[in-house]
Amino acid sequence: MVQRGSARAGAYALARGRMVERLASAGIRDRRVLDAMRAVPRHVFVPEALASQAYEDTALPIGDGQTISAPGIVAAMSQALELEGGERALEIGTGSGYQVAVLSRLVGAVVSIERLPRLAARARRALDAMGVANVVVHLGDGSLGRPAAGPFDAILVTAGGPAVPQPLLDQLAPGGRLVGPFGGRGAQRLTRVRRGRSDRLAREDLAPCRFVDLIGGHGWVR
Repeated sequence: MVQRGSARAGAYALARGRMVERLASAGIRDRRVLDAMRAVPRHVFVPEALASQAYEDTALPIGDGQTISAPGIVAAMSQALELEGGERALEIGTGSGYQVAVLSRLVGAVVSIERLPRLAARARRALDAMGVANVVVHLGDGSLGRPAAGPFDAILVTAGGPAVPQPLLDQLAPGGRLVGPFGGRGAQRLTRVRRGRSDRLAREDLAPCRFVDLIGGHGWVR
């Protein structure tokens, strides 16, 4: 049994290494992001029946109508935040917990918000099993952010909304970056918003993308 378990772990590590090579070839240049993607075991965050597909560059269902984002988009969004380490980050949409596990290796602390109790509990268990201690998971409306814990140097939105929620912009610290998918239902544009030291907001269109809906007071109505 131990040998089979060790062989399986070795196979996952090899698959993870190949995934990171593909990410680098596809344009992920941030070495810290690549190292984080190599370190975090994505198969821990997907249903056991889908573990063999964990290192393919595809989104996978995780229950409750939600998905775990493809490794390529997780890496691209993490890179777009331009993290240096030590930042205080906010993640909207904990989901499986995979994206926040990657973020946990890139920043000082993360506050993550999930609206679905079962997903929040499952993600917390997975993070605890990995020994991730710098992530706090809250249950609630992610489109409202977490004002009491802000401001944040980095905000990552992992569900698609019609526009950037104003409460999240209000919680973005001077010099901070917000990255997320915004636009129509079913098809969005990955967007980066920077808050300048003079409090001016600058927006950049990064790429087309498609995410599950951001449900909430400043998102879509269910």
